[in-house]
Amino acid sequence: MGGDVDVEYSDGRVRPLAAERWLRPIEGDGELLARCGGPTLDVGSGPGRLTAALARMGVPVLGIDITPLAVTLTRCAGAPALRRSVFERLPGTGRWAVALLADGNIGIGGDPDALLRRLRELVRPGGAVIAELAPPGSPSGVEWVRLRRGGQVADWFPWATVSADDIGPLARSCGFPFADQWNEAGRWFATLT
Repeated sequence: MGGDVDVEYSDGRVRPLAAERWLRPIEGDGELLARCGGPTLDVGSGPGRLTAALARMGVPVLGIDITPLAVTLTRCAGAPALRRSVFERLPGTGRWAVALLADGNIGIGGDPDALLRRLRELVRPGGAVIAELAPPGSPSGVEWVRLRRGGQVADWFPWATVSADDIGPLARSCGFPFADQWNEAGRWFATLT
């Protein structure tokens, strides 16, 4: 997937996916990685930029992604990865210290409530979810999108956006009573515990 892949929205908007940015460190990754203090499940790990970085740091980590190429790239980067949906059976259920939702992956499945409830099952008692969010003032919501490249288009799928303004109530409703927010290099994050 290169820069010529676009995200098409059901209302007709189109924007470049710029997937190549996930192949190398992004400003703000350092602080994100520093907060992964134990066994970490990287949900929607893509090509494994963060999974591989955690492995190099000596943090037990597993990347999961539904895309075969993403899993292959993560493994080639020297990190463990499975082709699996977060909603399927996963190793380590109830024992992960951290579940990581970087790069807007809180949108996976188009239902942040269901995703966070699933992650509550996957992390151990006292465990955390670290999620990258849309900046304050951004609207939260669900949109139908599809990927397209040249004349090829994929199926439509739901994708959610969660604003930093809305994470507190959402987190509490999903079993995470505390949401500590921070921003780094123009990116917004929350640690849900």
